[in-house]
Amino acid sequence: MDTPGCTSTLGDLLVLPPKATHSATVIFVHGLGQHRDLWIPVLQKVVDRLPGVKWILPQAPSVPVTYYGGLHRPSWFDIANFPPRNHYDETGIGTSVSTIERLVMSEVRSGTESTRIFLVGFSQGAALCLMTALTTLHELGGVVSLSGWIPEPSRQAMHPLEPNLPVFWAHGVEDIEIPLSYGQECATFLREELHIPEDKITFKMYEGLEHTVNDAELDDLAHWLSRHLD
Repeated sequence: MDTPGCTSTLGDLLVLPPKATHSATVIFVHGLGQHRDLWIPVLQKVVDRLPGVKWILPQAPSVPVTYYGGLHRPSWFDIANFPPRNHYDETGIGTSVSTIERLVMSEVRSGTESTRIFLVGFSQGAALCLMTALTTLHELGGVVSLSGWIPEPSRQAMHPLEPNLPVFWAHGVEDIEIPLSYGQECATFLREELHIPEDKITFKMYEGLEHTVNDAELDDLAHWLSRHLD
C-alpha cells in the first residue's frame, strides 16, 4: 500500500498518491526525449492544490527516433520533423494508446469512475492523450493538451465515436516546435468536425511562451482541473 503523500514506483509507473481521500486520478504523459521524473517539481504546485488526486506518470520506452537521426530516446511514437508533418508511426501510436488505455482500465477496475480520470500531456504526450481520449470507449473526465497537436491520420477514427468531453488546451504564442497555428487548427477540428460544444473547450494562449510551460499555464491547469472535479 502506498504511504499517503509519498512518491512510489510501480513497474514502469511513477505514482504520486493523494494527500487526502482519493477522489480522482490524473495520468500525466511526458514529451519526446523526456523522463517523467523531471516533471515532478514542475507539477508540484498543481499537485499541492489538488490533494485528493492521484497522479500516475508513465515512462515512454527508449526507441530509435528519426528526428534524432535514429538514436534511442524516450518516445511514445516515432517523429521525423518539428513541426510534425506527414510522418505517421501507426504501430508506435497504437502501442502507446493501448498503454494509456490499460492505465485507465486499471484505475476503473480499482474503483475509480472513468469520469474522474483525466489525461494530461505535454507535446508528444499531449498528442498521445488526445488520440486516446478522443477514441476511447471510456467516458473520461477530460483531456489536457499542453503544447500538443492531433496527428491528421488519427482523426478518421474519432468521427464515428462523437467524443464529448471537456478539453483544456494551452499553447505558447512563441512555440516554433508545435506552432500555435497547430493548436488553433486542432481546436477548430474539435468544434467543427467532432462537434464538441464550445463551452467544453477551454483554449488559452500564453504570450512570450515557447515550447515549454510557465506558472500562468500551470495555474490555469490547476484551476481547470479543480473546476471539473467539483
